Parts: sequence; structure tokens; C-alpha cells
Amino acid sequence: MTTPRVLILADDLIWSTRLVAHLRLAGAEPVPVLTLDALRRELPSCEGALVDLTALRYDGIEAVAVAAAAGVRTIAVGQHDDVELRKRALAAGAERVYAYRKLFEDGPKTLGSWLTLAAPAR
Repeated sequence: MTTPRVLILADDLIWSTRLVAHLRLAGAEPVPVLTLDALRRELPSCEGALVDLTALRYDGIEAVAVAAAAGVRTIAVGQHDDVELRKRALAAGAERVYAYRKLFEDGPKTLGSWLTLAAPAR
């Protein structure tokens, strides 16, 4: 079995660094990018994408939609109390939207579980 490559689209250095570490511990090869253009360039070489929804450099919902439309399994991370944004991300194609706190507290376990799940039917 090959190591899955997972894009991380996050423009916050602290979160990007944390997500890279969590994905490595979960058994994936993280591919951090900062922009939607970079996401588009890297999508063909990746099996998954993790999008930070509250970024300033890109539209998180658009990023989820682009990744999902490319057939790449996509999850997102955002504020736990922003129900509307979470619903929009799910409607755009995210499999799940995790709260920052969830990934902060047990990111490797949570992401590892996501990596081992079969892709949902489309």
C-alpha cells in the first residue's frame, strides 16, 4: 500500500505546521500549499485534501468545491460555532468538517481514521 498524499490548504503558519505533523503521524505524506492556484496544481497527484475554511488568502468553500469536483476526498477544518460555514462546506463536497479543537486535541487519530475510511459514494 502506498502512502497517501494529502494536500493541506492553510494560510496560517501555525495551523499548517500542526496539520503537516498530524498527517505525518497518521501515515500520510502532507503536501502543504497556500493558495487556490497551488491547490489546483497539486490535486492530480493527491488522494486527499484538507482545507482550512477561515483563511484570508483564498475562499475555503471554493477550495473544497474545486477539490471535490476533481474527485479528491476532501475534509475541512473550521470554527465549531460557525454552523452556516460548516453546512456550506459540506454542500460544496467536504466529507466532514472538523472543529479546530478536535484536530488540536487528537489530530493524528482523527485524521488517521479518516484516511482508513472508504471514500463515500458520490
